[in-house]
Amino acid sequence: MPVELTPLTGTIGSAVRGVRLADAVEGATVAALRATLVDRKVLVFPGQHLDPDELVRAGRLFGELTPAHPVLPPLDGAHPEVLEIDATRSRTDPRYRDEYEQDTWHTDVSFMADPPLGSLLAGVVIPPAGGDTAFVDLQAAYASLSAPVQVLVDGLRAEHDGRKEFDGFLRDNPEGGVWGGRRFTVLEPVVHPVVRVHPESGRRGLFVNPTFTTRIVGLSRLESAGLLDLLYRHATAAEHTFRHRWAEGDVVVWDNRSTMHLGVRDYGDHHRVLHRVTVRGDVPVGVVPAAAVHAAGWSPCRGPLPPPQVVAALAHLGGDDAEAHQHRERPAPEA
Repeated sequence: MPVELTPLTGTIGSAVRGVRLADAVEGATVAALRATLVDRKVLVFPGQHLDPDELVRAGRLFGELTPAHPVLPPLDGAHPEVLEIDATRSRTDPRYRDEYEQDTWHTDVSFMADPPLGSLLAGVVIPPAGGDTAFVDLQAAYASLSAPVQVLVDGLRAEHDGRKEFDGFLRDNPEGGVWGGRRFTVLEPVVHPVVRVHPESGRRGLFVNPTFTTRIVGLSRLESAGLLDLLYRHATAAEHTFRHRWAEGDVVVWDNRSTMHLGVRDYGDHHRVLHRVTVRGDVPVGVVPAAAVHAAGWSPCRGPLPPPQVVAALAHLGGDDAEAHQHRERPAPEA
């Protein structure tokens, strides 16, 4: 059966039929799925009904898998890559209460230096109504900002911090967590560009989220809060979103580098269980690389860095970053 792709909105989301993820998938099909993920950001595979072992194999089609989560425990010892998201447990277990009450728009694990490439989420137990997962196209959100605001945010960097959500788990588990092959017992804030250049497509997208982004570096508290609020309100406008209505057995894959998402808690006391595996990512790169900012002696408070100054700074630094930046032109506006 040939692979069938059906767009679900203008810029984000495609349904994929004709592929059984639990089976051996030929290399050309895998390459096509990866390319489509970069372009469409979210792929929906209806009716897959994957068990945990099959979900792990499916995840490896998209890259190397990480542990289930830097802090939260895995499904079980036999499946260290699988995270179980159980709404009933979140409502009733005090250890997971923050996970339930503070579930807001987020990009997974952005509080680590190398956030995931993406994730696969499998519907195991689905409520009779409600429980959708909503996604934001952060590249479309950036592209639809006015040009002056794009110039403003291109050179900014923001702090991401997971302590509010996950410090309790680390206190209860003195052995700590593992991410990127490194064991840690405390979470420390990290800094990422506000605008991320996608490592495969070169497209620009916002890379801030209400759950883990705490402030924009170099701005006052008032300025940071105001600008982040503007970006969040703009990004979550209906025209930038896609909402998946779950059926048991569905698998949804998303590109964590160009999206944020939210589990909609509109299903009352019904049970909802999802299984997730996560694909290893890399360190986000911005429009103005951090080394160039430092070399040019620039800070966000001084205003946008003129492009010739950026290129000169990069050329002085040498290496691949200079050539890569010179080829990262702003994409033409979409019709």
